[in-house]
This record gives sequence, C-alpha cells and structure tokens, in this order.
Amino acid sequence: MPVEFISAVHTDAGASGPAASSRTGLDTDHLRRYARALDDGGFDHTLVAYHSASPDAFQIAQFVATQTERIRPILAHRPGVVFPTHASRALATLDQISNGRLTLHIISGGSDEEQRREGDYLDKAERYERSDEYIQILRKVWQADGPVSHEGKYFRFEGYYSDVKPVNGLVPISVGGSSQDAYRVGGQQGDIFGLWGEPLKETAEQIAAVNAVADAAGRPRPRIWVSFRPIIAPTEELAWEKAHRTLGVLKDQARNTELLRHYRTTGRPANVGSQRLLDIAERGEVHDRCLWTAPAVATNAAGASTALVGTPETVAKALLDYVDIGCDLLSIRGYDPLNDAVDYARHVLPLVRQELAHRATTTHAA
Repeated sequence: MPVEFISAVHTDAGASGPAASSRTGLDTDHLRRYARALDDGGFDHTLVAYHSASPDAFQIAQFVATQTERIRPILAHRPGVVFPTHASRALATLDQISNGRLTLHIISGGSDEEQRREGDYLDKAERYERSDEYIQILRKVWQADGPVSHEGKYFRFEGYYSDVKPVNGLVPISVGGSSQDAYRVGGQQGDIFGLWGEPLKETAEQIAAVNAVADAAGRPRPRIWVSFRPIIAPTEELAWEKAHRTLGVLKDQARNTELLRHYRTTGRPANVGSQRLLDIAERGEVHDRCLWTAPAVATNAAGASTALVGTPETVAKALLDYVDIGCDLLSIRGYDPLNDAVDYARHVLPLVRQELAHRATTTHAA
C-alpha cells in the first residue's frame, strides 16, 4: 500500500502543545478551516484525539467527515467509556456518514490517573485485555448476518444485532503503544499499529516486536504509523532558531497550572511510551538525521512530542528514513498546528511523494 500522511485536527485556535488554551475547547469555525486545510493540502488521514476533558471525539469526527471530501478521520476511542454493542452501531453509522472513510484508533489508556477521571479502575494489563475483547466484539457484530451473543471476561450480552454496517464490511482498527501488552494486542488484532517518534534503531525494534506477534498469530502484519512534530524553516539555522522558540513556549505552558489543570498527571508518566521518550532524551537531545527530544522533556512526554528539525528537504529525508525501516503511515503535526499543517502540505508532503514516485519508477524500469 502507498505511504500516507496523517495529521491531527485541533478544535480551537488556541490549541498548541499538550493542551488547549481556549476556555471552551471548541471553535467550530476554526475546526472547519483546519479540516478543510488538511483535505485541500493532500493529507490522507487526520487523528481525532481523545481526552477526558476534550470535546466529544465521536461528534468531532462526524463534523470533520461532513466538512471534507476525502480525508479519513482516525477516531481515538477508549473501550472503557462506551459499551461495545453501542460502539459498533455508532461507528458503523459514522462510517456510513463518511462514505467509508473512518478508521478506529483504540486507546487502552496509559495513565491510571486519567482513566479514573472517567470511572475506569482497571489496571493497565486488564485494560489491554479488555481492548482485545472489545475489538473482537466489534468485528463480530459488523460481520454478523444475525443476532450475536457474547460472554467474556469484561462484556456480556445476548441476541444483539445492528441494521447498520460499515461501508466496506469492517472499519480498519489501529492499536498503539510501546509495552508488551500493546505489541500483543496490536499484533493480534490491529490493522494499523501506532508508534511515537523514537530513533530509527528503537523504532525498528518495536516494529519487529509487533510483526513477530502478528506472524505467530498467522495474520497480516499491521501497517506501521509513526508520529512526529516537525519544525521546518528555509535554512537549518532558522529551523533550529524556531525550534528553540517553540521550546520556550512549551516550557511556559508547562508552568501554567491553569492552562494544564485538566491535562496534567502527576510525577513520571506511567505509560511505557512516554517513559521511553524521556529515557531516549537522557541519552541525547538530537538523534539520527534530525530527531529532537527536547520537546518531550518539556511536556513530560505528554503524547507524541519528539520533533524533526530542519529544512523541508532535511525533514523529508528523515521521514523517508522511517519509510525505509517499515513505516508507511507518517503522522506529522506541529506545535503551531494549523500554520504548520499548511507548511507541511506545501513543502514536505510533495518532497516525500516525489522521491517515492521516483523510487517506484526506477524499480519498475529495473
């Protein structure tokens, strides 16, 4: 399958870094402009993120779908919030509304503190077990010709049937994480597996771990999704100046307790992905061609936070380095979200696609 680009919609103009500065968190005019800019700019997918304090992700995904023509929403979803029978129907309905463009991203939850804000008191291992069961139920319902019953560790129901089905029979499902539990569920159940931007060596090791699980389960290997926060400028010097200005903003935000009051968790992050980013940052601030870890430190690795810094040419080459080790879904979103998305569409996406087209032509000719 072709290499594709992912962004992430932001629901208000003040969104930057790990949290939104808007009091309401939702500006529909800005969200519409943002979604259409991604659609017009040539992005293939856009993540609709989930957080306990954020606007409802289902409704944001529907808004994005109805305001655009081609971009595919990737809906982040926590299995502990909505019962799977209802979720199967809601997701199939949303897929119909979007004309088959929906992808589902399962979030098992890396922080006990954040999960408990919505009444989820399972531990991490149990949350991944629940995700596995949840995905199986979704697919069972979508593929059923008649009523479905289920009795498992986390869910039980009898005689459920939905009149609405996904456009293509199933909604593609993404799983993410950096723990052994994540590799297991992603390898056994995921169509896509999501990783945060680590150095090439560590990323290749994680891909191998996921692929080994898929191979052992006798199923197709998931497509690999890797996420970065590129910082670009016309010259290397200007790019690094911009990077350090951005870092200053992130540090100011981290000190703003009012700004982060709903998003903050205490102490060292509980999830393995964030721990890995911080450990990598301790080993060095810049890795490989231009991977910069300082933003991960400034944000306490709150989500995908490592940057690729340089000219569009440098960043495009860095992205191609990840393609070469097996990543074919490239998530790039900036710390100045809308303006950065426009710049990526103009200056980065074309370079990556031109090089991939050249490689395809050369291979075919050979």
